[in-house]
Amino acid sequence: MSKYVIISNLTDEGARTLKKNPGRIKEVNKELKDMGVNVTDQYAVLGNFDFISIVEAENDDNVMKAVIEIASRGSIKTATYKVIPIDELIESFK
Repeated sequence: MSKYVIISNLTDEGARTLKKNPGRIKEVNKELKDMGVNVTDQYAVLGNFDFISIVEAENDDNVMKAVIEIASRGSIKTATYKVIPIDELIESFK
């Protein structure tokens, strides 16, 4: 499984939805899992972003499809990064 960091910002519509239904975050995490993307850690952030999520998936395609599906609803904008564990990076140089 590969790991990814998803940095996200709520749109105005997303902020209204979250205010009315804070549990929607967990509902979206379940939807992501059904799409093959497992949220392992998630944080609300004070600053330039609203949320940082650490996710795992079998491949890049699953993550891309899931992020596009969620973003297409108009409630969130995302930036997604594939991350490489340091031990794997070090091993790749041997």
